[in-house]
Amino acid sequence: MFGAGRHGAERLRGAAGDRPLRVCIVAPSLDILGGQAVQAARLRQGLRRLRGVVVGFVPINPRLPGLLHLLQRVRYLRTVVTSVRYVWMLLTSLAGYDIVHVFAASYFSFLLAPTPAILVGKWRRKKVILNYRSGEAEDHLRRWGRTAIPLIRLADALVVPSGYLVDVFARVGLRAHTVANIVDFDQFRFRARRPLRPVFLSNQNFEAHYNVACVLRAFERIQGSYPDARLMVAGDGPQRAALRRLADELHLRNVEFVGRVPPDRMPSVYDAADVYLNAPDVDNMPGSILEAFASGLPVVTTDAGGIPYIVRHGETGLIVSRGDHEGMAAAATRLLADPALAERLISGALEDSRRKYTPQAVAAEWRRVYEGLVAYSAWPQTEPGARCEPQPSGASEVGGA
Repeated sequence: MFGAGRHGAERLRGAAGDRPLRVCIVAPSLDILGGQAVQAARLRQGLRRLRGVVVGFVPINPRLPGLLHLLQRVRYLRTVVTSVRYVWMLLTSLAGYDIVHVFAASYFSFLLAPTPAILVGKWRRKKVILNYRSGEAEDHLRRWGRTAIPLIRLADALVVPSGYLVDVFARVGLRAHTVANIVDFDQFRFRARRPLRPVFLSNQNFEAHYNVACVLRAFERIQGSYPDARLMVAGDGPQRAALRRLADELHLRNVEFVGRVPPDRMPSVYDAADVYLNAPDVDNMPGSILEAFASGLPVVTTDAGGIPYIVRHGETGLIVSRGDHEGMAAAATRLLADPALAERLISGALEDSRRKYTPQAVAAEWRRVYEGLVAYSAWPQTEPGARCEPQPSGASEVGGA
């Protein structure tokens, strides 16, 4: 479907009267500090640089206007009022677009955020892309498959960031297409690290499946060899108190919990470190690894989910088994003891990132996906009901970044 090619694109331009392709991104805003919000913001920036594409945005977490925003401070009530506002924005905004590009996570979030966008998009007879981004997809489909799979099938395309999720969805009979995450090289600037210092960074939310505790236990072993080693722990979440207690119990020195870091401050955090440690039990395509690549940090990571699809052991990073804090410590100390290895990993990771993950490369790939969908619907042999109705020109942007 996505390979419409030159003739399909020409057919699209002829049918549309050379008007811009109009795409609405439905995703978290940066009021939610997380990978989806960051990737959505970077994608919108990349698409706006392309000629012939108009980009809009509907946040899944809209702010209520005026004094009504006080309702969003009340637990449970905020979910209700935010959901009502979100659905209203979908109903009033999607008519002016050709394609609805919906970011999706797992479990209850899947019902609250992508489900209304899929249903409203299909009701408006738009082409709907479900951009599923969670490393918990396998468990989600196993537990929630009776509701999730039929909803996913409603979308015109299922797009994921890594080959790992392509394989997960294939096992339940769903075909997915891969478009990678973005790393912004204008934001994250490379710094050569010679010699490599024992200054480490962990940057994950404090959720159980990200296993930041494994990083702390690895750091205890690292300090046995490098007593002056430092560790910066960026992030926040429900395990905050437990992780601080663990650091005390392990008698760790030089550990700084820096809290949740806004995206515009993250480049300086990477710049202050020399080695990136990542220990999730479940993950997909961590943007933090790509940011470490771009910043010049060698990466030591577990083999969770989609990570082996973006990190090649011994070429762009070092991979250890999930939960193996001893292996992580050994890999980290190996980097410090072998400058040639560290240099090779840093160089390979940077080259990989510049080839695959720039905003220009990823936005161009998304454009091919969009044009393929709309051009496909313009052919006479499309199934009944699959065509997009002609829409008025001059799409407006909703909730811009």
